[in-house]
Amino acid sequence: MLRKRFLTILPLCSLLLVAGLAVAQFGPPMRRMLTNQSGKLDLVPANQQPRERNRVQIEVVGNDRVITSNGIPEHKVGQFPNRGNPNALVQQHYVFRIPAKPQPAPRITPLGLQNFGLGLNGVPFDPGAAEWYKGDRRGGWQYEPLSGAVPLGIDGNYAHVQPNGAYHYHGLPSGFLKELNVNRNSHSPLIGWAADGFPIYAMYGYQDPQDAGSEIVELDSSYQLKKGRRPNGNQDPGGTYDGTFVADYEFVSGKGDLDECNGRFCVTPEFPEGTYAYFLTQHWPVIPRAYRGTPSDDFRRGPGGSGPGENGPRGRGPGRGPGGFPPPPRR
Repeated sequence: MLRKRFLTILPLCSLLLVAGLAVAQFGPPMRRMLTNQSGKLDLVPANQQPRERNRVQIEVVGNDRVITSNGIPEHKVGQFPNRGNPNALVQQHYVFRIPAKPQPAPRITPLGLQNFGLGLNGVPFDPGAAEWYKGDRRGGWQYEPLSGAVPLGIDGNYAHVQPNGAYHYHGLPSGFLKELNVNRNSHSPLIGWAADGFPIYAMYGYQDPQDAGSEIVELDSSYQLKKGRRPNGNQDPGGTYDGTFVADYEFVSGKGDLDECNGRFCVTPEFPEGTYAYFLTQHWPVIPRAYRGTPSDDFRRGPGGSGPGENGPRGRGPGRGPGGFPPPPRR
């Protein structure tokens, strides 16, 4: 009798073990969303002061720029958990190494599901979300987080929290840009670094990209919504191209001021001799979705992404890097 029970329990334990390994490797199952229309993006008020203080250090070590951070912003954040996001904000231990002297690559690299870069405050820019029509990644219909089609609990900084507690920006980081005094009367200050090592700015630059004496203008992206309707096959959502999905947009060369990576070669206050630079924009993609250079391997991430039920960023850590912080205590 005892042997029979043991033989019954053994297969069950094996199934539970396999299921546990699958979740550990691939993350929680994706939500099976069916909406094909954008909605109102209800932002959670950013009126909460984080419990931990911001800690970030940026230094050049050899050929690398090393960014060490706990991922906690100085500005106020939304209430987490909230109705659209079940995760609490927890300090991280990031150590990212990016090229200190980046070079353009022969071809651009699509972003995929990983952090695009980090702000000077050490908080990641992570525009994508692991949310797909019918939960089918292979179908290619990835939801745009800022469309309001999928509830993600995004706060007033266009940011939210991953299951591991990582706070990250999906759009223009309002509180952070206010801290840096980004305004239309002057060229944007440096606000961060992309994974390929090139600098990140926000919205405002010189009208003539090679003339620091030219007028300050708001730079616009060269993307637009596609015209017409989406395919209506078995795995296609149908409906009008309205920004619900990333694939609703297309790049039109010369439409705006920036290239397909939402950047340009230009002079900036920090680089008077010129550099390639990315710009966050008011219009899609807001945060760039492709790299002009070669992104650091530190920004790679396994299966998962930025949705409330997905995995967090990879980075290097825990542990200590140059100038690194010790891991936070277990709770």
